[in-house]
Amino acid sequence: MIEAISKNFFLKVSQNKSMNKAARKWGLRFGASQVVAGETIDTAITAVKKLNKNGIVATLDHLGEFVSSKAEASEATDYCVRTLHAMASAKVDGNLSVKMTQLGLDIDKQFCLDNMRKIVSTAIQYNNFVRIDMEDSTRTQITLDILKELRKDYDNVGTVIQAYLYRSETDVRELVGVPLRLVKGAYKEPAEVAYQEKTDVDKNYMTIIKEHLKSGSYTAIASHDHNIIAKVKEFTNQENIPTSQFEFQFLYGFRNELQQSLVKEGYKVRVYVPFGDDWFGYFMRRLAERPQNIAFAFKGFFFK
Repeated sequence: MIEAISKNFFLKVSQNKSMNKAARKWGLRFGASQVVAGETIDTAITAVKKLNKNGIVATLDHLGEFVSSKAEASEATDYCVRTLHAMASAKVDGNLSVKMTQLGLDIDKQFCLDNMRKIVSTAIQYNNFVRIDMEDSTRTQITLDILKELRKDYDNVGTVIQAYLYRSETDVRELVGVPLRLVKGAYKEPAEVAYQEKTDVDKNYMTIIKEHLKSGSYTAIASHDHNIIAKVKEFTNQENIPTSQFEFQFLYGFRNELQQSLVKEGYKVRVYVPFGDDWFGYFMRRLAERPQNIAFAFKGFFFK
């Protein structure tokens, strides 16, 4: 009960625009620097270099969502393009993740698609890849629609599928050949569209992981759950699925020892590296996911 109340509280706070606006002025606070790699491209690149030295690749994400004007969306698009240029210049091993609500999804679909084309076409110049982050369920279909439009011209773009949605197994079957990042899901969704019990989410998570792997598609398993990771390792061994067809993904600042252990075992490991001043919503969702994250973050706040 307490865990559910805590989760609902942080998810609700994550959508508070007034607090989000204030957080931009505060700078990284409340332990957020534990899980957000600074506020600038340079600080993010520095974090990626450290990961690369340890045999880990990265995904950079300039934090931000729910912009309200085309000017803001265009600025965010330009920032994503600059990030791709910076990664290429620094010769780091990493790709880019984007949230389309930051690029004008809620303003105009075609405008957002045009912005995505600018980003994806820049990435392809550097033989790089762009991951479209999946947001709440009200935006799932339009996100997949835009992905399909982009895939007509570009093969260096993929998206995220969330295991807690009932529709996800069908979506995975329809996205054979598309590189997918598979996650459990981090938004508060109603029972009409999403599983509410952890056991059901976990079960569906393994179902879609196996489905995508068996199709021969490249699969990113994004989970800090060592039980899930063990099951994936067992399944891929049994099915003779090569390690070149999948990777394990972690969020910046979490499970560092497990990351290194997987690297030593020969698995590809990627860390999602968020950065920027619009960090509040992302940080609140991380606190909502697991009670342990609250203790972790505030330990960093008081002792780092």
